[in-house]
Amino acid sequence: MPIVPLRPLLEASNKYKFAHGAFNVNAVAQAEAVIEVHEMFRSGAILQAADLANGFMGGRKDFMNATLEDKKIGAKRIADAVRKIGEHSKIPIVIHLDHGKDFDSVKAAIDNGFTSVMIDGSHLPYDKNVELTREVVKYAHPKGVSVEGELGVLAGVEDHVFSETSTYTNPMKVCDFFRKTGVDCLAISYGTMHGASKGKNAKLRKEIAIASMENLRHEGIFGALVSHGSSTVPRYIVEEINNLDGDIQNAYGISVKELMSVIPLGIGKINVDTDIRLAVTRNIREYFLNNPSKQKSDSIGGIWTIMDNNKSAFDPRVYLTPIMDTVLTGNEPDSDVSDITDCIRRGVKEVVGTLIVNFGSVGYAPKIENVSLEEMIKRYKS
Repeated sequence: MPIVPLRPLLEASNKYKFAHGAFNVNAVAQAEAVIEVHEMFRSGAILQAADLANGFMGGRKDFMNATLEDKKIGAKRIADAVRKIGEHSKIPIVIHLDHGKDFDSVKAAIDNGFTSVMIDGSHLPYDKNVELTREVVKYAHPKGVSVEGELGVLAGVEDHVFSETSTYTNPMKVCDFFRKTGVDCLAISYGTMHGASKGKNAKLRKEIAIASMENLRHEGIFGALVSHGSSTVPRYIVEEINNLDGDIQNAYGISVKELMSVIPLGIGKINVDTDIRLAVTRNIREYFLNNPSKQKSDSIGGIWTIMDNNKSAFDPRVYLTPIMDTVLTGNEPDSDVSDITDCIRRGVKEVVGTLIVNFGSVGYAPKIENVSLEEMIKRYKS
């Protein structure tokens, strides 16, 4: 099945009342694992690369300072890899840009193979957010590319996305935003947070999702809602990391029970990043402590050095730089590197497989309409 835009997956989740997990990837091995586990569960797959993740995949180790050129290279690299991995897949696969910073970053992703993009204008005044989002839609839809916007501000930290406090989405503005911009889906602020520290027993403002969807239905507007900052931060993984000489403190996620409760209310896409980072970090720490001789390995010893010197680090982009070629290409030059990529794949599958089941997307891949970018161009035009 060809790589597809996001819209058909949103239509299926809207119709059958389940949610797609959208999983952030920062390495070829992660992309392989995400696709493989979705194939196993016959679920449509949404692979996300955040704006700065494209910079990292462009070879920029200090990805926080990634340039537009880095992002172009990285976007093409990850899009090409996903297409190659999923070339003969039986499930629909979406390549989605998460938190596009500005129009140029979004354009770079579209021009280099992404089939869906998110433009984050939530930090702007409402009219400016509408203007920027509409500009992206005007560029994306004629290419068959789906668009996600954001209304309301999430607290927390993730890459360049930062806010100390939340501004909840106003449901009264949701219809107006969809109508003026033409977006396919909308990320709302309703109690989730970016990062690993979301607070104990976080509760979601379900009434925001309910009111938003009721307004859309009343006005006859198609629209799916997206839940950002929705990692569950499994307690058992955090405890395992700390028992493996790590130091992860004040890490609490959104409970699976809370997320499952909002799916029938119109949440059709749930973003997860931190859970994957934690599971991969746990596996790699465990590997090095169980195989102390590998801490001095010529090819992978540098990974342990970085992890050991920064016990609170759980973003693989921080400590995987010694095997950057493998991260970018998937090539495994020796058995030690293969061991590390195995740790990565197993961590991804553990998290993604669990959440596919919890979000209810198991078995729905055959029910998602196979719509190519070319066909989507015609639909958007009409």
